[in-house]
Amino acid sequence: MASRPDLILASASPRRLALLNQIGIDPEHLVPAHVDETPEKAELPRKLAVRLADLKALTAQHKARSAGFGADALVLAADTVVAVGRRILPKAETMEEASECLRLLSGRSHRVFTALTVLTPSGAKRQRLVETRIRFKRLSTREIEAYLASAEWRDKAGGYAIQGIAGAFVVKLVGSYSGVVGLPLMETAALLAGEGYPVHFNWLNQSTLSGV
Repeated sequence: MASRPDLILASASPRRLALLNQIGIDPEHLVPAHVDETPEKAELPRKLAVRLADLKALTAQHKARSAGFGADALVLAADTVVAVGRRILPKAETMEEASECLRLLSGRSHRVFTALTVLTPSGAKRQRLVETRIRFKRLSTREIEAYLASAEWRDKAGGYAIQGIAGAFVVKLVGSYSGVVGLPLMETAALLAGEGYPVHFNWLNQSTLSGV
């Protein structure tokens, strides 16, 4: 019987790690992959998400192998892009960027694309792209100012975090909630299980851990 592969998560995001933990997966290695996320000229949102997920996975795999580990590991990477039409919204780093994003999203629909890339030890690549449609309520000036004061928007694609206060802005969501947070769980589990990772290994213990 073949041994189970290790898993490298190509991210420093506590949100993505928490989502993996939610479905009983605890990656053996965390290898942050810091890459240039600047869109290429005329690059579409879905293409950007896929390209960056690929780049993060390759970067993490190279870092791990250069450090002497991960030769037999699966590498999981993800990237999330928020867009209004073809316009790609930034990961807000300043209050001005976040304010512009919120005013643009107010009262209208937008799309969130999260791309997944899994690299296998043999060099194969598996990918999924998950698209979610979200509509925000019309935001008052007071709501925008209060949200900006929370600083929850910092380094978030589109200037908001749906798992936090901004959940109160959502009128409608069609697609993957976990994908908007940063890691679509159904697709992630399917990709990893398809490559032999024991996604369900810890599920049998959940009833004991939860006191059921």
